Amino acid sequence: MTKDERFVILASSLGTVFEWYDFYLYGSLAGIIGTQFFTIAGADGKPMFDQATRDIFALLAFAAGFLVRPFGAIVFGRVGDIVGRKYTFLVTILIMGLSTFIVGLLPGAAQIGIAAPIILIGLRLLQGLALGGEYGGAATYVAEHAPQGKRGYYTSFIQTTATLGLFLSLLVILFTRSATGEAAFAGAPGSYWGGWRIPFLVSVLLLGISVWIRLRLNESPVFQRMKDEGKGSKAPLTEAFGTWSNAKIVILALLGLTMGQAVIWYTGQFYALFFLQSILKVDGYTANLLIAWSLLLGTGFFLVFGALSDRIGRKPIILAGCLIGALTLFPIFKMISTNANPALEKAYESVKVQVVADPAGCGDLFNPVGTRVFTAPCDTARAFLAQSSVKYATVPGPAGAVKIVVNDKEVPYTDAKTSNPAITAAVQAAGYPKPGDAGIVKMSNPFDIFRPQVSALIGLLFILVIYVTMVYGPIAAMLVELFPTRIRYTSMSLPYHIGNGWFGGLLPATAFAITASTGDIYSGLWYPVVFAAITAVVGFLFVPETKDVDITKT
Repeated sequence: MTKDERFVILASSLGTVFEWYDFYLYGSLAGIIGTQFFTIAGADGKPMFDQATRDIFALLAFAAGFLVRPFGAIVFGRVGDIVGRKYTFLVTILIMGLSTFIVGLLPGAAQIGIAAPIILIGLRLLQGLALGGEYGGAATYVAEHAPQGKRGYYTSFIQTTATLGLFLSLLVILFTRSATGEAAFAGAPGSYWGGWRIPFLVSVLLLGISVWIRLRLNESPVFQRMKDEGKGSKAPLTEAFGTWSNAKIVILALLGLTMGQAVIWYTGQFYALFFLQSILKVDGYTANLLIAWSLLLGTGFFLVFGALSDRIGRKPIILAGCLIGALTLFPIFKMISTNANPALEKAYESVKVQVVADPAGCGDLFNPVGTRVFTAPCDTARAFLAQSSVKYATVPGPAGAVKIVVNDKEVPYTDAKTSNPAITAAVQAAGYPKPGDAGIVKMSNPFDIFRPQVSALIGLLFILVIYVTMVYGPIAAMLVELFPTRIRYTSMSLPYHIGNGWFGGLLPATAFAITASTGDIYSGLWYPVVFAAITAVVGFLFVPETKDVDITKT
């Protein structure tokens, strides 16, 4: 690797690390942001939404940035194929960085009411548009600098950026949390300032470094040669998606590669964090540390699998990661529960909780967009149990009042959406742990990793990260190799961002909604399992191997 090639990889990767840092700050702080921006007072002065609804709103505001990523891919992909790679992903980082910085300054709902979540969602949409153009530019730029036979290895450095960006955001959050204290970090109810704003404000420094580095880059030699020869596309959108020969490859890239890659990626790195905190009730400090350690141990495997794909091919590694993930996610998450909150796992298997109600009075709890308000006693009872991570079954009963039965003992039920002391006391007496239970994993410092409970969890999370590196390490090289130079930026960006923006970005909110709807904390895993399995089948049957493709062709 020459000095110039190392600089190209460093500049492209470092800038993308900062972009992912910006993007994941929101995801890591979704709980606090839900409280700050979605605690909107109604006419009676009370919050309009309960905690569960605020959590889903916060996750969906996070997902909003993912939903617009394909549109960013189309807009910036076209610019990148016409104007050039360098200038396009210089613009994207400016949009991303400034949007994140403004989030750090934005007043909450207590200060400006409904305007706060509206502006926040607008900023998330800008971030999503920018990221939609960023990844394709960085991956294409590096691949077009890489020598034949080394593209998997060279582009795998780009693939580390999402994990490193998440890791960096977790480190900054943990440092700020430790320096300010948990109460000051979250901010007082109704107050403007909280330590959670600091990581957003710090991003302006990272933005300055990224822009300075990218201004020193030259245009991709493959693109520049094509432009000098006058062979560039004047209508990349039409050429990429208006002709069946290329549109067919875009569809196969989505269904046979990026869809499964995305759900494995987001399950292993993001839903695992959400599962630890919201379902297993692990404190935020410990959950973030566990994820950070697994990322630290596993990130190097992006390079391992990227380099391996140069030898044996991209396709077998990516599809193996999808298939193995589909087969093992359920047992791994059950082992995570056993180690993280053993009392909850034991109660989950031994405590029998039933909601006895007239089926005509029980609706569907599936609520991925968080806008439904449950009023029927059967629905509020089940929603409360799901929010408390209590496994329940719905049993048909006579018309009339709803009954809650815990281990064959009837418990009085009052129609309360956010608290029900009688039910809480009953399930805790039956074996469900209280908040802060001594058995729940808790790390006292970042290096408290040698206790069996902690090390087992880091090991399980590390396995999930290995799956991530298998599906994600070779994907950039393979997408670049599927499409010709003149429409590469546009063509590769769209399936990548539909896969990662829609199938991946919607995973946390949808999986949580499935869990709430079924009363089973593991049922949300069917979402990644089904889509990863579909990708394994489609990819094996229809997607070609690409490692020996000559990407200099226009």
